[in-house]
Amino acid sequence: MLLIDKLRLQQDLTNTEKRIADYILENLAEIPAINVADLAKNTYTSHSSVIRLSQKMGYEGFRDFRVAVSEIAHSDLYRSNPVDANFPFLPQDSTKEIAKKIADLTINTVQRTYAQLDDQILDEAAALLANAERIFLFAQGDSQIRARSFQNKLVKINKFLIIADEYADEDWNAASLTSRDCAIFITYRARVPQYERMLKHFLNENVPSILMTGNSSSNLIPLATQSIVFSQEELDFIKVSTFSSQIAFEYILDTLFSLLYAKNYQENLADFKKKNKWIENGILSDNPKIE
Repeated sequence: MLLIDKLRLQQDLTNTEKRIADYILENLAEIPAINVADLAKNTYTSHSSVIRLSQKMGYEGFRDFRVAVSEIAHSDLYRSNPVDANFPFLPQDSTKEIAKKIADLTINTVQRTYAQLDDQILDEAAALLANAERIFLFAQGDSQIRARSFQNKLVKINKFLIIADEYADEDWNAASLTSRDCAIFITYRARVPQYERMLKHFLNENVPSILMTGNSSSNLIPLATQSIVFSQEELDFIKVSTFSSQIAFEYILDTLFSLLYAKNYQENLADFKKKNKWIENGILSDNPKIE
């Protein structure tokens, strides 16, 4: 989870620590130049309270914490126009204003997601997919649409993905996976009991699995071989649509596809050109050219 989100959520903070967190969020531009004494004075707290907040945020002391806050203050993420992920537009907004806000939301979501990605986890997830004989993707609702997009891309590099939930055959599909396959789970809240049972089964049978979720405290995370975790400012139910979570899923899946493609770039490009020729002008074309 991003530091700025931890400061906003204020989970497990005392009232004193919340006051310091609120001050930091309201004065981000000033924090890079502030010291412990001034921060304690400005928030009517103490040195020890500032240090405890720094440690709860995951840092050894205030110096490291201040550096991290400074990066937020100078980042593109902070400078982007803020958009409510749940209600990104208002009924009185013009067409141009709505279009601009959705553009800003898309940019902000990708930037937030990118800031939370781990290179090593992405590389290891891509390796699991590259080595898999079969890929089964488990996703429901809006997330299954992202699965179809990923499925369509993988075909171009001779990787064939099965959407496991598509015909309510997810249990049979889960039972069919072997250690030579790979399962992907896309679930933002990661609160699906059925997925928990499947992941436990895969763990017992040494079936590689990848979990993509926005819930950093999900009990599914330790069950997966690799977990790609990112958070967005999206509420469970009260929202216009699942804009942010689905943009993030699409971005991560596109990144995984790109990593797979890059592993055998020249081979994939040559194979694409050959097949495209068959489809456009060859035997698979509506109007094949006779040579």
